[in-house]
This record gives sequence, structure tokens and C-alpha cells, in this order.
Amino acid sequence: MRKWPLVLATYNKGKVLEIKQALQEFNQFEILSCADFVRVPEVVEDGKDFYANALKKALALASYTGKLTLADDSGLEVDALNGQPGVYSARFAGEEGNDSANNVKLLKMLEGIPAEKRTARFKCIMVLADNEGEVASVQGICEGIIAEKMQGEKGFGYDPLFFLPDKQCTMAELSLTEKNQISHRGKALQEMQNILQQIMCNN
Repeated sequence: MRKWPLVLATYNKGKVLEIKQALQEFNQFEILSCADFVRVPEVVEDGKDFYANALKKALALASYTGKLTLADDSGLEVDALNGQPGVYSARFAGEEGNDSANNVKLLKMLEGIPAEKRTARFKCIMVLADNEGEVASVQGICEGIIAEKMQGEKGFGYDPLFFLPDKQCTMAELSLTEKNQISHRGKALQEMQNILQQIMCNN
């Protein structure tokens, strides 16, 4: 059976694992990532919002690889911090992808803030693009509360601090299957599956 290549516009192994599992039923797709290509052009994520960054990554990688590309930009919005860290979630503490430093900074900024005012949400925007510039986008949101200390060792990013009242645990205490059912990225992927299904039906 011919498999359609689908490039994930990321080097983040955690993201790749989550997306691969969520899309495992689509065995018509060969899931690739930036790590499967050489000299991938760096995309500066300087957009004003998640959509702008996801769109920029999707179009750049689709053009470079000539293949259908799925990009996402996601992050944490904390109400007590007026929506920070937002698009700067991955580099909140300065260094790109330093999860530990980002979590420490977040906890420091929320010191003394009571639980009822520590509301937050994870937001994910996904953009699918082909090499002709055609795009489709979806959004996923997961509401929660920022815990006062890190709990759990699964996941990545702010997962150990993102407390889910309905589950009475943090995102980092969920299995990957459970996380994909309720997370911002999981919800976006559920919407994206409908778009991928249409693509398969039309080819």
C-alpha cells in the first residue's frame, strides 16, 4: 500500500510521539519530522500569535520538503499574568526549550497567588499545508490551574504544573493515551483527523 508522507514541522520528540500516537489509525501516512531531513531551514517564530507561527512553519517546511506538512504552535496562557507566557512559552526563561527554567520562572511569578486566581489554559493551533500553499487550520484548548509545585514525570513543558480539576492530577501524571484525549494538542488533532480523512478520500 502506498503511504503518503506527512511531515511534522518540529524537532520536539515529545510532540512527535504524541502526534504519532494520535494519528496511528491513519496507517496510510508515513509520519516524518524535521529530524528526517538535512539542512532544514530555520523558521523564526516571530508571529504575534499561535496561528501566525504555525502557518509560517507549515508553509516553510512544505515548500522545502515538497510534502504535506503539519505544524503547530502551542503554549500556556495564565490569566493572572495577562496571558503570559503565550507565544513565548518555549523560551519564557530565555533559553529555547528549557522546561525546568520555564517552570521555575512561572512558579516564581505566581508566588502568593491563590488557587482560584491561578486559572490557565493550554492552546494549540495546527496548520496543514501542501507545497502549493493550500492550508487548513484547527484549534484545541484545555483549561486548568497552575499548581503550586510540580507533580508527575510524564509529558514535557509545563505539564507538571498544569493541574486538571476534573482529573485531580497534573497533565504530567496522565498516560499518553489519556493526555491525547483531553489535551489542547489532542483536541486539535481530533479536528485535524477529519481534514486528513478528506485528503485520503480525494486521492
